[in-house]
Amino acid sequence: MAINRLIPPWRRNLIDYTPPNRWIWQQIDWPEFRWDDARVQPLLREVHLNLGVLLGRAGSVGGDLDAATALDALLQNIITSSAIEGEGLNAASVRSSLARRLGIKLDDELAHATSTRTEGLAELMMDAVQNTQVPLSLGRLLKWHCWLFPDDEPRLVSIRVGQLRGDEPMQVVSGRIDKPKIHFEAPPRSILDEQLARFIDWFNQSNNPSLDPVVRAAITHFWFITLHPFDDGNGRITRALTDLALAQADAQSIRLYAMSAAILASRNDYYRILEKSQSGDLDITEWLEWFLLTLNTTLKMALIAIDRTLQKRRFWQQFHTDNFSAEQRKILNRLLDGGERGFEGGISAAQYQKVAKVSKATATRHLSDLLDKGCLQKLPGGGRSTRYQVSIPPA
Repeated sequence: MAINRLIPPWRRNLIDYTPPNRWIWQQIDWPEFRWDDARVQPLLREVHLNLGVLLGRAGSVGGDLDAATALDALLQNIITSSAIEGEGLNAASVRSSLARRLGIKLDDELAHATSTRTEGLAELMMDAVQNTQVPLSLGRLLKWHCWLFPDDEPRLVSIRVGQLRGDEPMQVVSGRIDKPKIHFEAPPRSILDEQLARFIDWFNQSNNPSLDPVVRAAITHFWFITLHPFDDGNGRITRALTDLALAQADAQSIRLYAMSAAILASRNDYYRILEKSQSGDLDITEWLEWFLLTLNTTLKMALIAIDRTLQKRRFWQQFHTDNFSAEQRKILNRLLDGGERGFEGGISAAQYQKVAKVSKATATRHLSDLLDKGCLQKLPGGGRSTRYQVSIPPA
């Protein structure tokens, strides 16, 4: 995987410097982006349709679950944005930092100690999705960078925290240290201040009906990552800026989906389309197509999550008067939540015994009880391979 790398002086003679006009920012008409509307508009219409459906479904969930949905989406955005850069985070700690800012009281088993790291990440995310009317400024970006890299966090490599990068060439490289492959080189430090000021000015002025807000978010992402203004953290701040642009379009919907999760799932394609677009001319049609397709994937994932929440609510509305053991409730919630921990393909008696931590006889008795109450149904098959899935009441 390509990484951002500041090239130290002793290595500069090992790297072939780029010829004139190899990179998009070297084009004479930079940054006058253009695209093929005939290719972009169908995808854009689908995005807006899915956004509308998502908001409608979320409205039917209700305010009590809205906060939980927002917490899950924002948490996923933070975790996956860091994972794109190969960094793992303590999800429980990040959840606690976010919950406090959203005014959500977590159960004792979900509450977790926070750190300056998780507090900073939560602060950055909430600033991006809540403070949509605050103009973007260099000071705000530098503050985000400080939140991303708190002072008490140990670092293997020294970086300029809360400052723009230095005079060393900023290149995205891969391969052997003596024969690196250059995927991209950002604008030199000598023109970075002017370039960044131009971007900030455009960002503040472009939030108007003359430019589709989703296209604006896509351009924001591509333009800022191309400038690469920091020693480290450029990708994460780029994605936070993208969230800010999307939140300015609709502050309600941004809390329902996590685009970074879809980017992580197609990380190789993400780097490939960036490299291709940054090495071309000012036509960014292919980048816009990739961005819109990825956003559509994100929205569809969010719709599945909302539908699952609605199904879970209908289930407990129907069965709330039944007496369940703690183990039965645990298994039912796992089945209703779905996902990686949701026993895709149904749950067997052996799995019930293991997860619920009960005896074989108790597992069999619990499953029979749930079948009798209509909470579960048997899937085709029998004997030891018998599996069960939750019975979802019709809408």
